[in-house]
Amino acid sequence: MSISVVLYEDRQELRDSLSQLIGGTDGFELVGAFPNCNTVEKDMEELNPDVILMDIDMPGVSGLEGLKIIRKTNSDVSILMLTVFDDNKNILEAIKAGANGYLLKKIPPAKLLEAIIDAHNGGAPMTPGIARQVLQIIATPKPNNNFNLSEREKEVLTYLVNGYSY
Repeated sequence: MSISVVLYEDRQELRDSLSQLIGGTDGFELVGAFPNCNTVEKDMEELNPDVILMDIDMPGVSGLEGLKIIRKTNSDVSILMLTVFDDNKNILEAIKAGANGYLLKKIPPAKLLEAIIDAHNGGAPMTPGIARQVLQIIATPKPNNNFNLSEREKEVLTYLVNGYSY
């Protein structure tokens, strides 16, 4: 049984080459390739893919918005972000919105196919550099501004900040 894949990528040449890779590989079936997520709800109803490869920055409805739209009605489909963005903001936003994996476009074709299989089997594939960033984000302690001060302690601290010595 083939893994059905839908691709959202705005760059025509990359969309064409990924379409050939996926559609021409045994065990995969490309059921749709689109330049943006403008019709994502209709696409999901009609195509019902196993895995979605989605760029982030596309004209019209972006990949992050498309991801959020899909997750409102479908929590089963595996969605892999396939992008050039390796910044913490996009990574976290995609993961929080329900992405199953995050891959950079420079991933070799064989690794991309492995990632699709991994996602289809319940995994969470990430490009190694992205996985490292995610681990660093999780390991970095968040500042805690709640020091459990009493009202009187807060009042005294306010006076000290305003230049009073006692």
